[in-house]
Amino acid sequence: MISKQTALWLGAGASAGLAAWSLLRPEEMADISGQVALITGGSRGLGLELARQFAELGCAVAICGRDEDQLERARRDLLERAKARPAGVRTFPCDVSNREQVENMAREATAHFGQIDILVANAGEITVGPIESMGIEDFEQAMSVMFWGVLYPIEATLPQMMERGSGRIAIITSIGGKAPVPHLVPYACAKFAAVALAEGLRAELKPKGIHVTNIVPGLMRTGSHLNAAFKGRQELEYAWFGLAASTPGVSMAVERAARKIITAIRRGEAEKTLTTQAQLFARLHGAFPELTLRIMELAGRMMPSGRKGGEKAVGGLDAEARLNSWLYQSATAFGRAAARTQLQV
Repeated sequence: MISKQTALWLGAGASAGLAAWSLLRPEEMADISGQVALITGGSRGLGLELARQFAELGCAVAICGRDEDQLERARRDLLERAKARPAGVRTFPCDVSNREQVENMAREATAHFGQIDILVANAGEITVGPIESMGIEDFEQAMSVMFWGVLYPIEATLPQMMERGSGRIAIITSIGGKAPVPHLVPYACAKFAAVALAEGLRAELKPKGIHVTNIVPGLMRTGSHLNAAFKGRQELEYAWFGLAASTPGVSMAVERAARKIITAIRRGEAEKTLTTQAQLFARLHGAFPELTLRIMELAGRMMPSGRKGGEKAVGGLDAEARLNSWLYQSATAFGRAAARTQLQV
């Protein structure tokens, strides 16, 4: 027979286990048909693919971007590919780093659709290169787009969600916001800030009926490397980054990534990390940060050396033209196919 004290401890442990399970068990998949999804950076890449899949699920979609021509291409794509209703698609020219533009966009989208049920803060940009080629302006730009450009849309749509006591917010961060990666320091700094924002909002807003999901992608085949910026030895920086972002097994197909993201949003998950490599890397860094930093140090030693100073960045398309290598183009064929599908070119 067990003692009374042992029984009490076992009972307390069982109660704690049940409480933990109730907090961690996945919620049921919400029916979002008829809801309105606002996606920043939705004119191409992951944002566009998310808009397509939201539309296929019966959502009205509002997307924003800085380029009006790209927005029009995306609008036509949504009407054709996703077979969305014309009244259920709206595009808004908007620079998410400009608070006034974001507030105007949110106001116009709400006036048109009645409310915003789902916000996906997806807009981002990336500059690749060694730290000696980065200037303060690179950090400022990264923060303006990937931190303030996340916070502004949230601040613009959160009051209506608070008033209703319901809503879903997804913040697209990055594995670079969990563990630093060489030659991506400004990007990682902004993504670390976005991760903190997502986790802090989750803790405060979940009791108020608003689900905040932190999406932590690893590499995805969106074709975005063609529109990234490269500093230092631009062609070599582009070569390693584009190859990693184009290789199956290393990078995830954007269509699959979007499906997983929307499932996480519908379930109200706290966090979703995409790709097995990203999951393992994040866990390893959390448990053994000294080890992963040593690994990143070794990786940094193998990357192209840089040049001192604030060198002007070169776009991916220009860097690839400089490479002028049919072998490289063959090796990145999957990435180029994704770029065409996701309207990156």
